[in-house]
Amino acid sequence: MAELSPITPCLWFDDRAREAMEYYVDVFPDSRIRSIEEYPDESLDEHFAGMRGKVLNGQFTLNGMDFVCLDGGPLFTFSESISFVVRCADQAEIDRYWTRLSHVPESEQCGWCKDRFGVSWQIIPANMGELTRTPAQIQVMMGQKKIVIAELENA
Repeated sequence: MAELSPITPCLWFDDRAREAMEYYVDVFPDSRIRSIEEYPDESLDEHFAGMRGKVLNGQFTLNGMDFVCLDGGPLFTFSESISFVVRCADQAEIDRYWTRLSHVPESEQCGWCKDRFGVSWQIIPANMGELTRTPAQIQVMMGQKKIVIAELENA
């Protein structure tokens, strides 16, 4: 098996790691599940109780970037303090990712969205810095949920 990147994000799911990996590799191009290791026999450690068939270590690649994940139970959950930035070439790409990744309308703001697993994403144009140079552009962006490039260009 090929080595992972030197720094690799790890996503802790309650019990949906396998479902999330399958979903994400369908959303992003150049993506694949690299490996899935399930929890060992429950009798080996008390922490393994109830984890039969769950993901102990999942390795996957999204658009060329390596990730690992696990089913660790409900102790930890995702928050907006960590998000993944997806830089898009054009409005069509923004729209495509937004449609696939935004599942929590109350979390939508300035290109940020949250998927059905609770992971936060920033779906932005690759040239976002150029589109938010003026106070008028900043004001437009602050009022947007999904970024609309034409509105920023016209501000």
